[in-house]
Amino acid sequence: MAHADIYADLKRDHDKQRGMLKQLGELDGAVDARRELFDAFRLEVQSHAAAEEESLYATMLGKPDLRDEARHSVAEHKEVDDLLGELLDMEFGTDAWEAKFQHMRHRYEHHIDEEEEEMFPAAEEKLDDATEERLAATYEERKPAELELARDNPPGGDERE
Repeated sequence: MAHADIYADLKRDHDKQRGMLKQLGELDGAVDARRELFDAFRLEVQSHAAAEEESLYATMLGKPDLRDEARHSVAEHKEVDDLLGELLDMEFGTDAWEAKFQHMRHRYEHHIDEEEEEMFPAAEEKLDDATEERLAATYEERKPAELELARDNPPGGDERE
């Protein structure tokens, strides 16, 4: 089995999400394909965020010197989730939808850049290898389960517990 690496798992997801956002930005006018890709993106982000919170963030919240970074990232997850919910409620492909999408894209790309450049290095410095391996296993286990939950729970609400 390959060495479990929570940061590599999260970065791999971020790279996939960046690619999806780029494609969404380039599919101007391809309404059906774009709607399908947007739905795949929102499911990807919802499952990623929930699994990340249940693994890395949960551990960081228990460490006083990492708690602020984790709280900040949880707040940004909520912001992006709310924006995704607003996008689902809007008429797809309108100018208003496009403007909201660009805002959400900017906020999400800022968030994942910040995680990779600031939060992951801070966590890596404070967490031991065994903890990081456990977090990777938790993340890898939770993400598929969270994907199933995301299918039944659209973003932008507080229905999930």
